Amino acid sequence: MKQDMKVIEGKIEAILFSVGDAVDKNQIAQALEIDTKTVVKIIHNMMDKYDSADRGIRIIEIDDAFQMCTKTDYYDTLVKIVNVPKKHVLTDVLLETLSIVAYKQPITRQEIEAIRGVSCVHAVNKLVEYNLIQEVGRLDAVGRPILFGTTDDFLRSFGVQSTDELPMITPDKIEDFKQQAMEEAQLTFAPVKD
Repeated sequence: MKQDMKVIEGKIEAILFSVGDAVDKNQIAQALEIDTKTVVKIIHNMMDKYDSADRGIRIIEIDDAFQMCTKTDYYDTLVKIVNVPKKHVLTDVLLETLSIVAYKQPITRQEIEAIRGVSCVHAVNKLVEYNLIQEVGRLDAVGRPILFGTTDDFLRSFGVQSTDELPMITPDKIEDFKQQAMEEAQLTFAPVKD
């Protein structure tokens, strides 16, 4: 028996609204008893409708999952009603540590420290507290150190569907970053005059 499109969309809305977090496309398809490809097509159509209309909500795609959330345009109004938790400030140290995790994941704290050259216990703990990184397993080595990776909140915060969408960093860009860092740290050396 073929389901009416409005009924299917209503069911998808009910699933995404009630769960609150991202829901895997296969779970949605299974619940609706239709194929995954059709579910994705319907949700993409719904996303277009929400984006084009003056609606307060939207559907976002994260990896192979979908989530219903508030449009950022209405944050000022929402904050007057809802007790919104304090927005986390990402310092340069936290951003640097987060970048290393995002590009090198899964990665241990010791590997992060080897790249940064300093201890990162506080930064890693803060990023876990902010739910931007999480434990994703253990390294099969002595001591079984924790492996860290990014979370769905990281993807939402940076507006990407997966880490594959992060910008590529080329070797010449790395050299530019190093040069900028040296200049900021005032470590550039002037030529010695005889």
